[in-house]
Amino acid sequence: MNFRHKKREKLDITLISMIDVLFVLLLFFMVSTTFNRNTEVKVKLPEADSTQAEQHPKLITLTIDAEGIYSLKGEDGSVQPLVDQELATLKKALSILANHSKEIPFVINADGKTPHQFVISALEVVGATGFSHITFAAQHSIQK
Repeated sequence: MNFRHKKREKLDITLISMIDVLFVLLLFFMVSTTFNRNTEVKVKLPEADSTQAEQHPKLITLTIDAEGIYSLKGEDGSVQPLVDQELATLKKALSILANHSKEIPFVINADGKTPHQFVISALEVVGATGFSHITFAAQHSIQK
């Protein structure tokens, strides 16, 4: 009986071919990945300080009630009714106001029960019209 062990060959793992495969996979995923850039709304958050707040005698206010009905108050304080509640009509009315005063602060005043979509749609229209000082009206709640 022959009890001698056969000489085993050394196992050699070739890493170069695995690295090549990994680079090809990496390249494939980088090329096939799509990068979407969603539309963005720039929001300038207010900073608190102890100085007196500026008083703007003129404001343009867009009021949105609980049903999503828009009403527009011009810089002179008079309410300008919209012919219908379409965004195109709102954009046309805002573009008329924007010709006179794009630098006047624009306030969006929405009811607490207004659907979110109406506020965002109005915000997009106001931003597209060219107003740069857009703020939201807030109500102070007194907690007992």
